[in-house]
Amino acid sequence: MYDADFLLEPRIVAVDTPFGKPSEPVTLGKIGSVEVVVIPRHGKGHIMNPTNVNYRANIWAMKQLGVTRIIAPCAVGSLREELRLGDLVFTDQFIDRTTKRISTFYDKEKVCHISTAEPFCPELRKLLMGSAEKLSLPHHKSGTNIVIEGPRFSTKAESNLFRSWGCDTINMTMVPECVLAREAEICYAAVAQVTDYDCWRDLIV
Repeated sequence: MYDADFLLEPRIVAVDTPFGKPSEPVTLGKIGSVEVVVIPRHGKGHIMNPTNVNYRANIWAMKQLGVTRIIAPCAVGSLREELRLGDLVFTDQFIDRTTKRISTFYDKEKVCHISTAEPFCPELRKLLMGSAEKLSLPHHKSGTNIVIEGPRFSTKAESNLFRSWGCDTINMTMVPECVLAREAEICYAAVAQVTDYDCWRDLIV
């Protein structure tokens, strides 16, 4: 996602928001005839840790540019034996264990209570599942992701606690990103790729 070399007619634009600048100057382009906006959340070269990503500026910039749907690729650790390396998970629930992030646009002059009972867009998830099936990609139709603050990984005790809570995957960026997208009225779905087993699972040499 850092080079956006999959886009037709790419161009880079500088966008400012009431919350500062996005992680990177925004890349605009097309996939087929569809207008696309790309913002690498960690900045090019993966230079921002999860806590320091300006999630509000990223989502606001997308809203400002007319984005109506966000497909959010992310890496996750597996908390289940059956979620194997390389599998895609179309997350449908999250548990938030972050501690240092502003997770709303409404922190000053207005109060707005947003439902996150179903935090991910079911229509977009269904489309992504259909594409994964057509491409014969190993995938899971649902999953609960626990979002931790980072940048450190979990202890074994934490990892086993998260498993006992029924969590399937773990990462550091899904919140507040998906919550802010909900506030901005943008459909949001994560394409979570399993990159490792979390530390509950002993390494097999």
